[in-house]
Amino acid sequence: MPTHTTVPIAAGRLALEHQTVLGLPPVEFVHLAADLGCRYIAAVLVGNPVNPHGYEPFSLRDDAALRHRTIAAMREREVSISLAEGFVVRPGGDVRGYAADLDVMAGLGAAVINTVTMDPDLGRSHDEFGTLAEMAGERGMQTTIEFAPSLTIGDLDSALAAVRHVARPDFRLLIDTMHLVRSGHTPADLAAVDPTLIAYAQLSDNTIRQRGTVYREDSIDRMVPGEGELPLRDILAVLPPDIVIGLEVPMLSAAQAGEPTEERARRCVQAARDLLTATGAVDQAPRTER
Repeated sequence: MPTHTTVPIAAGRLALEHQTVLGLPPVEFVHLAADLGCRYIAAVLVGNPVNPHGYEPFSLRDDAALRHRTIAAMREREVSISLAEGFVVRPGGDVRGYAADLDVMAGLGAAVINTVTMDPDLGRSHDEFGTLAEMAGERGMQTTIEFAPSLTIGDLDSALAAVRHVARPDFRLLIDTMHLVRSGHTPADLAAVDPTLIAYAQLSDNTIRQRGTVYREDSIDRMVPGEGELPLRDILAVLPPDIVIGLEVPMLSAAQAGEPTEERARRCVQAARDLLTATGAVDQAPRTER
């Protein structure tokens, strides 16, 4: 039976995100987060297709025994799911098809689900967001909308328009630091947003200009917070002090070069703690209501 380092769970705000661990199965993911002193993980139901370490495929959707082991590990290590990913609005799709997945995530104790849209029909996307938020709310979960230059909702203003359209207090913004800056926004733009509309943030670093030939190349090969060009201290300084900060730092090149998942994650966690300490925001505990 493996042993794990015991790290006191501080009143910290950090979540380790599934993209950071690139396919690590959920029970091992929970233990890694706890070993690094993180209270939260952001999870998906099925293993990441980008899997440079060759981890065993998994499906929390189909494997009830795995769900039970994951819940047991979370209880043992005092870790919970801060964000559930994978709820995408697609052209011609119907978000009501996510009912079973929402049930699974609610059963795992997820607090928030995240959504994006790849449907170019903006009006239809807005309506689908409303349906999804209602379904999540019926299961005790909040919903966030994420924007990125590669998506239909490509910037902060468009995301705010979606929030206004849905008009539910449990449908709010997710701020990804890379997407925020790459979509042309500044920390001052973020500071102008009503903080009650911001529910979650994802922290990573990168160059300001796109490096890859397509946006996805940069999205799966980011930099440790503080090692790139993004104004992270200024962004963190204006985010609400009581939201979870998820470390979404997939570093595909480092993984392919042989750096273990634990070492990459440890570097990211320490860098994030240093940045939060520099902003004076590290001791604020996130909101716990759902």
